[in-house]
Amino acid sequence: MNLKPDTTIAAPATGPGGALAVIRVSGPETFRLISELFSPASGADLREARGYTVHYGQVKEEDEFIDDAVVTLYRSPASYSGEDAAEISFHASPWIAQKIMEMLLARGATAAMPGEFTMRAFMNGRMDLSQAEAVADIIAADSAAAHRLASSQLRGGLSSEIEKLRQKLLQFASLIELELDFSEEDVQFADRFSMSENVIKIKSLVERLASSFRLGNAIKKGIPVVIAGRPNVGKSSLLNLLLQEERAIVSEKPGTTRDTVEEVLHVEGLLFRFIDTAGLRHSDDEIEVLGVERTLKKLEAAEVVLAVAEATDTSGELAAFAASVAEMTGNGKANIILVVNKSDLIAQDQAEALMKELKGICDLPAVAVSAKEATGIDDLRVMLLKSVETGVIDSPQYIVTNARHYEALKNVSESLQRVLDGFRDGIPTVLIATDMRQAIYYLGLITGRITPDDILGEIFSRFCIGK
Repeated sequence: MNLKPDTTIAAPATGPGGALAVIRVSGPETFRLISELFSPASGADLREARGYTVHYGQVKEEDEFIDDAVVTLYRSPASYSGEDAAEISFHASPWIAQKIMEMLLARGATAAMPGEFTMRAFMNGRMDLSQAEAVADIIAADSAAAHRLASSQLRGGLSSEIEKLRQKLLQFASLIELELDFSEEDVQFADRFSMSENVIKIKSLVERLASSFRLGNAIKKGIPVVIAGRPNVGKSSLLNLLLQEERAIVSEKPGTTRDTVEEVLHVEGLLFRFIDTAGLRHSDDEIEVLGVERTLKKLEAAEVVLAVAEATDTSGELAAFAASVAEMTGNGKANIILVVNKSDLIAQDQAEALMKELKGICDLPAVAVSAKEATGIDDLRVMLLKSVETGVIDSPQYIVTNARHYEALKNVSESLQRVLDGFRDGIPTVLIATDMRQAIYYLGLITGRITPDDILGEIFSRFCIGK
């Protein structure tokens, strides 16, 4: 994106479907443009109006009435973009919106590119880069948890943590750079052991942030929950019960589900993406084989797995099944819940004894349910919430949701490891300084203290027009 701060931009800020619409204007000619097409009922000269004032009047093209409108004015630097800005609110007719845009462009405005208002806010120091990215996240948030993470980042929660780490590294770097200035005198200004300990602490914090990305990304996009098990154990019935609708086909004939079926469900502010999969079994049916292959791929990428089995199995068979599902997840990071379905087929005392035996031989959490009788579902929902480490969400500033931030943090960790290796191996100070600068550089990429144009263009191109 080629930002031209001397231009004034305009764009619709609302979509179709409402009763009112808004067009945003930002740039040095904002007040002139507004005064040429809008006549306030008060007769005030808008070019001299104060910021944070609202004016009712009419939009006119020469003597032609276009619409009644309300204009809100903002003076630089106290605006979203940090520039003189205005918002025109009018009746949400597509023709009116197009007409007002044509009038603005004819008077010298430029149509805004996607994300250009927020990019100007970043360039004018109204927010840092991670906060700017949070603007898009908060618009896209479709759960309370995702909104909470984006809101924390928008308010600078992550930025403040990154800046603390960056300041500590800058202190270390300054000592190392000072040694380079006195290299001929062979002077050491920093104790290597003490500095190594501090770098280890910083590296640990960086890795903690990086490791939160798996959870943060899942919350942002919806937590993938794979429902897996042998054919005809009630996976589809369980999905329908969780969703409280007949979403998946249910049949007593094994192998009914041959492809994945995906649906979403909100539980206590978290968005879960349930994925019903083909039954796990050997088959000569080509289509069913493909379905099982897709099941295995989904298991490898799952955040949570509901391993569904039957209450008529023995505790040993259930434990063995749970262990086999754990192996299928591959990375070992998925949280697995053993769901013992069809508990209605055995007596209650038998079910209780089965679950007690299972607890003694299986480390995974287990719950007895009956999709047919709709029992045990509340217990399953509680286990789902526990599997997502909801306590971590109480400190949203420590959760990374952005893939670009994750990559930068990984690079910081690698640079700091090279610093530690250098201290240990006694390599020249100039090489240690280079690795320290690299770590500071990658931290700067997150907040935008280092802003390569290609990164800025890639980030803001994903925003909607008008934001």
